[in-house]
Amino acid sequence: MSGKIIYILEDDADVRALYARELKAHGFAITSFGTIAEFDKALAQSEPDLCIIDLSLPDGDALTLLRDTLGEMDIPTIVVSGRGALGDRVLGLDFGADDYLVKPINTIELAARARSLLRRVEKMAAAAPSERLEKVVFADWHADFSTLELVSPVGDKEQMSAADARLLKIFVSSPGKVLSRDRLMDLYAEDSDAFDRSIDAQVSRLRKKLQDTAKNPKLIRTVYGAGYVFTPKVEVTS
Repeated sequence: MSGKIIYILEDDADVRALYARELKAHGFAITSFGTIAEFDKALAQSEPDLCIIDLSLPDGDALTLLRDTLGEMDIPTIVVSGRGALGDRVLGLDFGADDYLVKPINTIELAARARSLLRRVEKMAAAAPSERLEKVVFADWHADFSTLELVSPVGDKEQMSAADARLLKIFVSSPGKVLSRDRLMDLYAEDSDAFDRSIDAQVSRLRKKLQDTAKNPKLIRTVYGAGYVFTPKVEVTS
């Protein structure tokens, strides 16, 4: 992990220093910010390998930043927040976080989570067959992963979020095969308790985008006790 760049967004200077000290000890290059405005300016100039962000900042709520900026840029992100309710954690993950830790935290665990997430990202980049896909057709749906455009069977167009596109890529890469929750986590994001509880929410969001339902699924079927299976045939187009 030596040389990997991490951006920290945290308004408490003492907490920023604690995080930075531990992460630097593990070989990471750290840049810290106290406001969303400073963070946004830095992102526009250079993308880090990983972001660690708080949600409640002096100049706004970072949930919007998480969804609209980090999600679209597909930058691995760990949320570290004082918002510990289950609803807050699920919302953070639904908005694009790869992991969610509740304050107070042990900085040693934070460093371990960062290393684990970056290893997972590297593994996905090197091995995930879905990364080779750009355009596919399934059940009269058209998906273009280069532009994140999704076209319905009746011609309606809409944009996918980076998170939804990543999950759809995984499914269309293995049509007809049961993907366990563990396998989905291996391919999609950090293996954490919080993510494990929200995997159904991630799939539910994609189903809604595809006008599919859990009760009468035509595209993504739940195999109880085993996982999920993407049922239609998939054609890769140019």
